[in-house]
Amino acid sequence: MYAVVITGGKQYRVEEGQTLKVEKLELATGEAVQLEKVLLIGNGDDVKIGTPVVEGAKVTAEVIAHGRHKKVKILKFKRRKHHMKQMGHRQWFTELKITSIAG
Repeated sequence: MYAVVITGGKQYRVEEGQTLKVEKLELATGEAVQLEKVLLIGNGDDVKIGTPVVEGAKVTAEVIAHGRHKKVKILKFKRRKHHMKQMGHRQWFTELKITSIAG
């Protein structure tokens, strides 16, 4: 069984037992979270597509860890002016383990 959920403005295809990194959630490690914006649920040939979400469907996950992604380097450069500015950014993430899909 699989589902497509929205969290942090992005869509993820998830299955039970899968771990995934999503945008940072303000939850403690070990806490359970319910993702209720489920767009699609599939089980073999049986597929439920929501309009826009599947009614009564939810995905339960457990928070495993919090962390930061690799650094993304930003370089601003102005030609012929001897001006160059380099910056970096590391985005926070929350790692989730999908425990159940209901719906």
